[in-house]
Amino acid sequence: MPYESVDALQRALTRDVFHYAKDAKKAAGRALGTLVEIITFYLIKSWGYEKHTAIERRLPEYANPGITHNVEFSFHPSVEIGSVTVDKTNLPLTPKKILKLLDSPVWTGKDSKSTQLLSSKEILRNACTLYEDDTRLIIAYLGESTKTSYRLSVNELTPHPFAVLECKRVGVEEGVKKGPQTIEKAKQGAYVARSVSSLQKIRMNDGSVYGVLHLDSGELRYEPYEDFLRSVIASDDASLLRDFILTVGIVSNHGNWFTSDNHNKELKVLAQSYDWLLFLSDTGLSEFVESLLLKPAKQYQPIRDAFVQSYSGKKNKKGGNRFTKVKIALAADLALQNYFSSNLSKVESWFNVISPAGRSVTDLTRELTLLASKNWKEILA
Repeated sequence: MPYESVDALQRALTRDVFHYAKDAKKAAGRALGTLVEIITFYLIKSWGYEKHTAIERRLPEYANPGITHNVEFSFHPSVEIGSVTVDKTNLPLTPKKILKLLDSPVWTGKDSKSTQLLSSKEILRNACTLYEDDTRLIIAYLGESTKTSYRLSVNELTPHPFAVLECKRVGVEEGVKKGPQTIEKAKQGAYVARSVSSLQKIRMNDGSVYGVLHLDSGELRYEPYEDFLRSVIASDDASLLRDFILTVGIVSNHGNWFTSDNHNKELKVLAQSYDWLLFLSDTGLSEFVESLLLKPAKQYQPIRDAFVQSYSGKKNKKGGNRFTKVKIALAADLALQNYFSSNLSKVESWFNVISPAGRSVTDLTRELTLLASKNWKEILA
């Protein structure tokens, strides 16, 4: 790969991009965390799950709604309400403006969110929430555009997700002694992964892990966890699925504490807690930065432009940070979609499956597709 480790990559970013910062190395490290989230989101888009996706939502613990946790990406049952075309001169795309374009009054305009799907400066808000209440989320997604118009779709999502996906960077920077921060960060993610789904994990005295689920009948069903998990995903039984959430973690690090084949404590904690844990390799993160941020081909230059404008060290008058999973310059979004769709197999190869053992990224997408296609209206009735 272009850099021998992510530490070397961080040094390159420190030198070439964040030289202005008081703590340039720390700024580069934070940016790497943002890049992991962006890689993850555009992988989600490439897999075709964007219209099931909400970003940065608070999720209650199973049967304990008094405690909620913020999750980066959640996948929800989704139904399209409508698809409309908007003239490019009609910016910004606000919730009230989008509501007027729909064929029927989907919600009361005065209860609209203040977010903009697309600003007058062409800053896109991914998975833009237009309206929400206790029973539904109304979210807009920008589709293909022509020279004169934008196409967008509006979907109704059920608040309870069928899967969540979180990104964790738990490595320690080069030259820093291993302190409590990295393991505590891993434990935080592990706690959320183990507390949001109705399918609970327990460990037996021989070290094996069983799954326990409280059925509508009042009975407790328990089986070896992996077998039980696959049974729930394959089932159409409302008692099994109603409060079930598949938990997926994507972990990355600086490369100097663990690898996908050499697990330290942090990785072991996460692997035993998430249903799926994927490792974003140093090679993958390095290739993304090299190919799209530092030395991009001409068609990917908008990605570098958005990145540099967001981290210039100067107050950005063009719409603030325009390179995050939530808000991104439209030109960069289109270039990223092009890169990921054209290189999907290569991007997927950047990820190693840590758990469950012997499974592949393709197996994960099959399970997500199976969950997305279920009759959630009947299951959640």
